[in-house]
Amino acid sequence: MSNMRVVKLQVPVSQEDVDNLEQGDIVYLTGTIYTAREGVYKKVLESGKELPVDIRAISNVNFHCSPAASPNNEGGYDVGAVTATASFRFGKWMKNWFETSGAKIIIGKGGMPEEAYRDVFMPNGARYLSTVGYGAGALLGRGITRVKDVHWLEENGIAQAMWIFEVNEIGPFIVDNDREGNSLFVKHERAINAKLEKLYAGLKPPALKRYGETTNRGDEVIGEPDTQPIKFVNAMPTQKDNNE
Repeated sequence: MSNMRVVKLQVPVSQEDVDNLEQGDIVYLTGTIYTAREGVYKKVLESGKELPVDIRAISNVNFHCSPAASPNNEGGYDVGAVTATASFRFGKWMKNWFETSGAKIIIGKGGMPEEAYRDVFMPNGARYLSTVGYGAGALLGRGITRVKDVHWLEENGIAQAMWIFEVNEIGPFIVDNDREGNSLFVKHERAINAKLEKLYAGLKPPALKRYGETTNRGDEVIGEPDTQPIKFVNAMPTQKDNNE
């Protein structure tokens, strides 16, 4: 941790700010950020609806998340926590979203494929910031000082609405992609996977197994005749909960 650089940015971020970010930097943001994910992307990019606000004039930081929001006594909303969701699911919309919104930073969980960084993020001078670890929702929620506005709440629901937050040093987030479009997560995944089989070499199979556990990444362990099997990788399903 001592080798990690901590960077505090004001939003909207400048292109210089973004260009100066290094892979692995720990970032905190202050200013105005917004949430937009598949519910917003489909409405704007597929159905052709106008954005409810001039997002370019407000912010250039898009958070893929689901806020734990509740009405308060002042006619607004309080947010106690935010749960980041897996951004790779939104890759097909990102090129058009960058063009529409002018976003320079995308925040989410777990990063995106390197080809998305090289083909979409790099041409738009954008970076991806990932939340750090699990269970950090309450910590991130402390960085939200005010809900400035919310759009499409009744139509889309809490998770899919477009929230606009005023934030003060919200974070920590970690920079995943570098200037060449390489992913920090992919780099470490490759290094770990190269040594994974050696780690288990010579060990006996476990005496007790949970249902569905497998050491073979190609195994299909759950399936019914009329349903699509759920594939497991290291005992974790690849299907995602859209309500995250």
